[in-house]
Amino acid sequence: MSKEQPLAIEYDQPLCPLSHSELVAKLHSALRQKRFEHVLRVEKTAVKLARQYGVNVQKASIAGLCHDYAKQRPDEDFVKVIKEKGLDPDLLNYGNAIWHGIVGAEMVKDELGIDDEDILNAIRQHTTGAPQMTKLAQIVYMADYIEPARDFAGVDKARQLAVTDLSAAVAYQTKSTLLYLLKQGVAIYPETLATYNAWVPANERKIE
Repeated sequence: MSKEQPLAIEYDQPLCPLSHSELVAKLHSALRQKRFEHVLRVEKTAVKLARQYGVNVQKASIAGLCHDYAKQRPDEDFVKVIKEKGLDPDLLNYGNAIWHGIVGAEMVKDELGIDDEDILNAIRQHTTGAPQMTKLAQIVYMADYIEPARDFAGVDKARQLAVTDLSAAVAYQTKSTLLYLLKQGVAIYPETLATYNAWVPANERKIE
């Protein structure tokens, strides 16, 4: 049984064909326990931020729960979707860290029946970011980064920024993530660089 207790939220039918409890059950069956508890924490963080910033709480709940829906799927599932749906073939040069958001959103749409583009874009962008992000996408991007179990250098500053200046928080996370990837010497997905260019220079003074 999960240590994390799910929220009690009712969904409007156009946003999600499943009830909140049904969606939570789907996530529980799709993910290992540790990952499942993570998505419950992300949901709670996203809902809290949504209430603060006047964003639809139901959308924040759904996107927070579903952001890692495909995280533990085998690589061949992603490759199949990329090819069948004619997604950017450059995606094939990357892996799960990129796929579970961008390609995972297609799985959320097809398998869970969630077709609201605001929700799907928040899922698509939750790891790479994007030059243009809705408030919902910004919230899910940050909620995944700062949920209560996260423990890394800089997380406290990220949490503080998330509740005081959301765009500065996005810039802070993007800069920190890019610096980490550069130190790892891994290939950087172009959208991450575009996110950096769009968000960091405009907020640099706020995140120093």
